[in-house]
Amino acid sequence: MTNDKPLKILQIVPSISLVYGGPSQMVQGLSAALAAQGVEVTVLTTDANGDAGQPPLDVPLEQPVEQDGYQVWYFRCSPFRRYKFSWPLLRWLRQHSREFDLAHIHALFSPVSTAAAMVARNQRLPYILRPLGTLDPADLRKKRSLKQIYGLLLERGNLAGAAGIHFTSVQEAKISERFGTQTPDLVIPLGVNLPVFPPKGQAKSELNIPDDRPLVLFMSRIEPKKGLNLLLPALERLLVEGINFQFVLAGTNPQDPDYERQIAQQIKASPLSSYTKITGFVRGELKAGLLQDADLFVLPSYYENFGIAVAEAMVAGTPVVISDQVHIWQDIRDAEAGWVGPCEVNALTQLLQVALQDVKERQQRGNNAHQLAVANYSWEAIAQQMIQAYQRILIS
Repeated sequence: MTNDKPLKILQIVPSISLVYGGPSQMVQGLSAALAAQGVEVTVLTTDANGDAGQPPLDVPLEQPVEQDGYQVWYFRCSPFRRYKFSWPLLRWLRQHSREFDLAHIHALFSPVSTAAAMVARNQRLPYILRPLGTLDPADLRKKRSLKQIYGLLLERGNLAGAAGIHFTSVQEAKISERFGTQTPDLVIPLGVNLPVFPPKGQAKSELNIPDDRPLVLFMSRIEPKKGLNLLLPALERLLVEGINFQFVLAGTNPQDPDYERQIAQQIKASPLSSYTKITGFVRGELKAGLLQDADLFVLPSYYENFGIAVAEAMVAGTPVVISDQVHIWQDIRDAEAGWVGPCEVNALTQLLQVALQDVKERQQRGNNAHQLAVANYSWEAIAQQMIQAYQRILIS
């Protein structure tokens, strides 16, 4: 490979629909940042748009869609729509793999990604795997027997044949299960865009949040691993202790609407009801405004390989309260960009109480959070690290 020849990189991901959250959409941010630095990027993905009967994405199929300097090819999920599988995608990959220098495959234990790695290996196309947290022991405990069989029969060979495993934090790499393989680690965080923020206070005004109530924001997928069973009791205890705040629950989960309804009903039946706004999924100006207007962003997850929503809050200058299972917690602790504690109701209650009662400390940690995010999680810096990783693989 000559120095004047642009890298030609495939990004392969089961879906980039909004319903699958930040980890999937991260591929778009990475692709745009790589393209801005001269890399020729092609994204292969499916039209999957949820696992509970939602219609597929309304996108052109099997043709290039130009987007932010790179191409996206969408393929019909067929068969096994629920599992985001696509024979047409795999056919295209087999036919065109020799046109590319390297494939970056996102998600393990997803049939289309698993099969794509097999095709790449068969075609002698170097590839990197990004697990998206699926090698975390906590995640592997879900459907444990099935995942052990799947991992040993299918993913073990893919891991062993990969040129690298892309982890987004040192902690994620440290705890991940490798199924006995010795593949090199690539620890490169995710990036966040620097949004255009609306006028300060606009989001609070739009949601009729009183100025005298500090805004505590949860903005993530509504699913059990996010620790809402810790957060809601902690907030209830704060009310009992006379601490004033406004809670905003922003997020959804089209893949598990029953759990989302359960959380909404739990809030409605509790003292939190009068102090809570449930917004559903937010995007654009309202999302940016909430992140900016929040006094605290809270995510007490049981496991989180990176925590893209945490980084987005920090970019907005909002201090965060997170668990020590959000794997960038050490960066946040060292930079004093927020508060970190274990996954326990008592500990979370104490952290929130300390944070809510000290305005100056919140402001200082918010400033620290912004500086940390801009320095470490900008897409430009991450694209440079990724290009260097690609180049090291291709010359080795």
